Amino acid sequence: MGRVGRCAAYRPGRKWKRSALALAVLIAVTFAIYRAFDVWIDRTDLPLTLTETSTEVLDRNGKLLRAYPVGNGLWRLAVQPADVDPRFLQMLLRYEDKRFRSHAGVDPIALLRAVGQALWHGRAVSGGSTLTMQVARLLEDGTTGRWAGKLRQMRVALALERRLSKEEILTLYLTHAPYGGAAEGIRAAAYSWFGKEPRRLTPAEAALLVALPQSPERRRPDRFPQAANESRNRVLARMLRQGLLSEEQAEAARRTPLPHRMAAFPRLAPHLADRVTAQHPGKRQLQLTLDGAVQSRMQQLLAGAARRTGPHLSAALIAADHQSGEVLAMVGSPGYSNAERRGFVDMTQAIRSPGSTLKPLIYGLAFDQGLAHPETLIHDGPVNFAGYAPQNFDGEFRGDITMREALQLSLNIPVVKLTQELGPARVMASLRASGASPDLPGGAPGLALSLGGLGINLQDMVQLYAGLAAGGQGPELRMIQAEAPAPAGRLTSAEAAWQVADVLRGLPVPSGARAGTIAYKTGTSYGHRDAWAIGWDGRHVIGVWMGRADGTPVPGIFGGDLAAPVLFEAFGRLKPALDPLPPPPPATLIVSSAELPPPLQRFRPRDAAFSDTAGAPELIFPPDGARLALAGAALTLKLRGGTAPFLVMANGLPVLIDQRRREFSLPSPGPGFSSLVVVDGMGRSDRVNLRID
Repeated sequence: MGRVGRCAAYRPGRKWKRSALALAVLIAVTFAIYRAFDVWIDRTDLPLTLTETSTEVLDRNGKLLRAYPVGNGLWRLAVQPADVDPRFLQMLLRYEDKRFRSHAGVDPIALLRAVGQALWHGRAVSGGSTLTMQVARLLEDGTTGRWAGKLRQMRVALALERRLSKEEILTLYLTHAPYGGAAEGIRAAAYSWFGKEPRRLTPAEAALLVALPQSPERRRPDRFPQAANESRNRVLARMLRQGLLSEEQAEAARRTPLPHRMAAFPRLAPHLADRVTAQHPGKRQLQLTLDGAVQSRMQQLLAGAARRTGPHLSAALIAADHQSGEVLAMVGSPGYSNAERRGFVDMTQAIRSPGSTLKPLIYGLAFDQGLAHPETLIHDGPVNFAGYAPQNFDGEFRGDITMREALQLSLNIPVVKLTQELGPARVMASLRASGASPDLPGGAPGLALSLGGLGINLQDMVQLYAGLAAGGQGPELRMIQAEAPAPAGRLTSAEAAWQVADVLRGLPVPSGARAGTIAYKTGTSYGHRDAWAIGWDGRHVIGVWMGRADGTPVPGIFGGDLAAPVLFEAFGRLKPALDPLPPPPPATLIVSSAELPPPLQRFRPRDAAFSDTAGAPELIFPPDGARLALAGAALTLKLRGGTAPFLVMANGLPVLIDQRRREFSLPSPGPGFSSLVVVDGMGRSDRVNLRID
């Protein structure tokens, strides 16, 4: 009895031990399997997630101006979930992977459902792929139907979830999902099918973009509209059942027509986009100062203007803010792809003859240097400068005429006289100070440069006029938003720049335009190869060039007839109302010819006004190069020689008129460097430069 009792008590103990051992083995095996699985996932060789995206050129407001396809010809634009319509994201997750936010890359519930439905129906009814698994397939360009491929996707999906956040995985899907043709990613799809960014999508648009990636080529609405419509409606029906859309919204979306073709990507400012991307290789996004809406209107304007003037004519336009230097529109040709007009040539950068458009600079320099005033008389008659005998465009002479009239009539002889007095080298130095890089045939400047005898591009001409428009010194033109504003060199004093504007605002305007609102100048190069019109109001400057890209003459074209109407229409398309031109600076001398100081009443050539003849006035105090500490006190001048009355100019502005004494005082020109000029009654002069502390 005792032995039997002991055996009965012993057996339960052995059974418990065997169960504990089995449990321990099961736990160890499970842990080993889990550990092996964990190591297997950790050792997953992940595909590259930093794939190439299109280079984008954006306008000042972030609007896409131009994009470039990636190396394999696909349009793949960088995107973040925040860039996409929130309702599209909701529809995507509810339709494709409603447990995306909670699963670890594989959704067991979806997999079991897919297997069960396949067994019940004898075919695949629904997929068990999560959004992460789809990302794995897209990154590896793998298949979906084979078990080996599906297993690989699951492994990669689990590894992706360990290494990336949910937002990063969603970003990869939005970047790589295929939408038919060469469109890859939601932004490329929204542009290709709807011509817009995906920030705001209608329910119909969002539903189509949810459905397309499942079978992008077989559901393309331009090729298979019935399949596209059915797949879109399935998405809408599910969103209706889930309460994301109302019955009215779903019905309106079902009635919305499908897009019948893929739209072209924006191609605004293509020449400038090509240039800046070449200058910044490897940069995926460049933001310009351009305004996309203004750029579009200007491109349409030039295309229409060129169309009206013949099949071979090209044109270019630049619009800029002369206060900030920001370029708002830059059109290199009437049609980038128009071979007949050689539209691929960027005519904003082409070197051409400026015709008469350099004349305002020369007059401004003459006003600034005290050589002339807008009301100074100059003789328009035959001249000969060592064999160079310029003629007016009509071959006529007008005798005595004011500088104002000479510039408004764009006469050649008066401006050549001024160039002779200033010196061609000084004109070239001022041109370069504006930021221009002119091309000078022969290397040495001559008098013919004032009539267009050099090469320059439209951008440099607009830069020059921006300086005049901004009061003699403007900012450098800039096209890249990130670039800091920088001042260009000073051309003239503010007074001389205003005088030039006052003269140019008096030019006759094209039919229908309002006179006196824009200061502008036209030009026509030798042989009628180039027609120019450049002008400004109180805020903006616009330059227009028209001609043939190959430099062939266009008989009968003139800047005034061809380019000026385009200039005025461009201002109308730039903004609803013109900004008024500024009032004259306080020190501006506004008088008639008869009221001018005697030396300024009539222009005198250099051998009369600036020759070193005996008896010419001489400034003996302050001496040239002096440095004076005036502390706001008056500046004393002492003269020797010369014939009264004297005219005294400080920094190009008359400060004393009809002075007959040889020792006198004048108000301090202010701290900094100053230039003093004394002109006597015979037109002779002396100049000193000094610094005042």
